[in-house]
Amino acid sequence: HVQLVESGGGSVQAGGSLRLSCVASGFPYILCSMAWFRQAPGKEREGVAFIDRAESTSYADSVRGRFTISRDNAKNMVYLQMNDLKPEDTAMYYCATSSWRTGCGRPNVYNYWGQGTQVTVS
Repeated sequence: HVQLVESGGGSVQAGGSLRLSCVASGFPYILCSMAWFRQAPGKEREGVAFIDRAESTSYADSVRGRFTISRDNAKNMVYLQMNDLKPEDTAMYYCATSSWRTGCGRPNVYNYWGQGTQVTVS
């Protein structure tokens, strides 16, 4: 049973920090790219941070310098350290991965998603 399960969300005051975690289980193929997306009420889902299997990273402009994505391939986990949180960071945060039978030829196509963890900044 393929699963991505996020944890670590919560409520925090502006300027605070949270660390999100996501564990992947049941995947028959390697996890290529992993990423965090978020969606606020009434807004479109946006990509926040991305990391490939070689641990190269990229970030949305709105979070660069405040958020850090990392992964542990041995544990099939991806993390998002969020510092200096702002009210506009309030959203449901989703973990996603690209994992294909044919390998990592489509690193920017995320075909598995978690259920999300809520982050609220006041």
